[in-house]
Amino acid sequence: MSRDESAQEAAIRAAGLTAPRITPDMLDAEIALTQYHVFEGTCTTVCQIVMHNGFGVIGESACASPENFNAEIGRQIAFANAREKMWPFLGFRLRDKLFSGDAA
Repeated sequence: MSRDESAQEAAIRAAGLTAPRITPDMLDAEIALTQYHVFEGTCTTVCQIVMHNGFGVIGESACASPENFNAEIGRQIAFANAREKMWPFLGFRLRDKLFSGDAA
């Protein structure tokens, strides 16, 4: 969970908002596998997050100057970008449950 997410979670709790929602912890719990690839001769890193149901999302990072390339930072940015793409899918799942009356 990022610092921004922690601050948002604290604000949500402080406001007493208790309706069903997706939380950062729920997002992280969906991650079954994380894979990375750096394309040879480039500064481009790709991260694939595979969720427990087998669905995957892709995030990427790249730097303009090869001198600034750092593999670990590239992985962190690519992961964050992939993880960010999970929110709409989990939100859709929750909304579908709310619509059918299955949400707790």
